[in-house]
Amino acid sequence: MKAVSYRDQEWLENLLADIWYQHFRDVEQNNDVVIIWAKRAKRRLGSIEIDGRDGHTSIIKVNRLFQDLEVPEYVIRATIVHEMTHYAHGFGSPHDKKQQHPHSGGVIRKEFAERGLVDLYLQQKRWLKDNWRNFLLERGML
Repeated sequence: MKAVSYRDQEWLENLLADIWYQHFRDVEQNNDVVIIWAKRAKRRLGSIEIDGRDGHTSIIKVNRLFQDLEVPEYVIRATIVHEMTHYAHGFGSPHDKKQQHPHSGGVIRKEFAERGLVDLYLQQKRWLKDNWRNFLLERGML
């Protein structure tokens, strides 16, 4: 029998709040920001966009596969930090855009480093490289 995951909506919201408080206190929340579990995906770990219905709310979407307890929490944390970096840089948020493209010049890795999170960045990359393909295979997604 498959174990029930404690990674529910409340857990995800608390994780975002913790990350914002611990690492993004300097980033003003200029609009409503929500985080949700999105569809299962092979390649997209997360995303951020302005809600098309109200044109104001930022929605951070996290791959639903991450509810599986075999995915280390640091992978999810790094994904949220990545999306928060986009928010801070004006992508999927009302902040001014800091560059023309959301990944220009390695800005994501630079932001992790500036926030003292380069180890988190590297941990996530290593886990994905070593485990993601087999994880997907075991779940019938490849």
